[in-house]
Amino acid sequence: MEFKLKSTAPESASGACQVLTVNQPRKLSPNGQKVDRASKGHLSALLKRGDMDGKLGQTLMLHDVPGLKARRVLLVGLGKASDMNERGFGRVINAIAAALKSSGARDAELYPDEIVFKGRDLAWKVRQATMLLGNGEYRFDRLKSDKGDKPGVLRAVTMNVAKRDAGKCRQAVAEGEAISQGMSLTRDLGNLPANVCTPTYLAKQARELSKGYKKLKVNVLDEAEMKRLKMGSLLSVAAGSRQPAKLITLEYRGAGAKDQPIALVGKGVTFDTGGISLKPGLAMDEMKFDMCGAASVLGTIKAVAELDLAINVVGVVPATENMPDGQATKPGDIVTSMSGQTIEILNTDAEGRLILCDALTYAGKFKPSHVIDIATLTGAVIVALGKVPSGVMGNDRRLIDTLVKCGQEADDRIWELPLWDDYQDQLKSNFADMANIGGRDAGTITAACFLARFTKEYKWAHLDIAGTAWKSGDDKGATGRPVPLLTRFILRQAGS
Repeated sequence: MEFKLKSTAPESASGACQVLTVNQPRKLSPNGQKVDRASKGHLSALLKRGDMDGKLGQTLMLHDVPGLKARRVLLVGLGKASDMNERGFGRVINAIAAALKSSGARDAELYPDEIVFKGRDLAWKVRQATMLLGNGEYRFDRLKSDKGDKPGVLRAVTMNVAKRDAGKCRQAVAEGEAISQGMSLTRDLGNLPANVCTPTYLAKQARELSKGYKKLKVNVLDEAEMKRLKMGSLLSVAAGSRQPAKLITLEYRGAGAKDQPIALVGKGVTFDTGGISLKPGLAMDEMKFDMCGAASVLGTIKAVAELDLAINVVGVVPATENMPDGQATKPGDIVTSMSGQTIEILNTDAEGRLILCDALTYAGKFKPSHVIDIATLTGAVIVALGKVPSGVMGNDRRLIDTLVKCGQEADDRIWELPLWDDYQDQLKSNFADMANIGGRDAGTITAACFLARFTKEYKWAHLDIAGTAWKSGDDKGATGRPVPLLTRFILRQAGS
């Protein structure tokens, strides 16, 4: 989809669809009033007779409005002033996206400054609208033999803004487009079935991504190389799979060689049966989404490279399946991690932390300024937080506070859970340096406590995205989160 900016009078708009807002009760925006006068009161007459009252997210599509050049006018409700905030803005843009998708319109013009609420400037609205509209056009049908009709494929969106705001809005559009593209890549990888999206496939996609950007290079380690690096914990998860594990490194170099990179470490379990500690069969198909942390790393680096940011970013993706087999790791087995610490594996279904700990040790060799790992790590985070925010923990106050703020800015929210030493006792083992699980209590926190033992040399934060990386039910599919959060954080670090 192409996004454009222009600064013209609303009553002169032409094209497939003009989008105007209505406040509750039945009050046209200032731009809407100008268009209404051009239509000789056609819009206000419709509102007066009750066709629409302006409730939040309500839409009404009009065709061939007299006196207008635009072939359609889409009225969208903003509700009452108290309804409008970041969430309300998202509801409005998503309602616009849905109405346009079903309309057959190939282009649309809208006025983001009409949606008024405190705390967010025009650039924020343009960025979010661009991202949400781009995301709203996402379809995953590449594996369907009948892809169906596509009457509502939107080709272009024009943001009509004042000339004085064009510069900052142009940058906002670029950021919104890049984030949308990163989310689409993340969603594609997450939605692919595990017989397609294997560790080898992930490595191939990383290499393909690097071909499009001169500042991005990719390196892939195979199992023999991981063995030489003594990654016994990661390899223990791969032991039961016929698909070879891969350790994928993406290096984006947009700044000087001496500038410390931000490191993103993404869990890449392309399918998780639980291993010998086999999961229940119900909804096990959703375990193809257990690599969404890895997918979000690729998506974020795509967004960073698309924006050509002046910053260094490293992505580390440990990729493997977790399968039951005669050679699979067994409960009670003890393995040695790359750090030299030994781990008693009491449950093979707590495998994400086993691959992340070696990847986190490996990430240290890049001397990063910050390390953020992203993982669909625990079901316990859904019990604690539901599916609204991702969970965050870490060892650096400033890093966590910045991530929380960036999540609010990107409307990709996170919530901090405590990472106190009190919880470390739950990981005690009679036979090794630690166990890989800490019992039923505080499962999300003890998982982070495990990772914390491998991150003492740098500033680190852990994002548990098990509740936010995908949706179940009729809307089943990857969400693309937390690409908006991570990209916003990197933009901030780059000074943008």
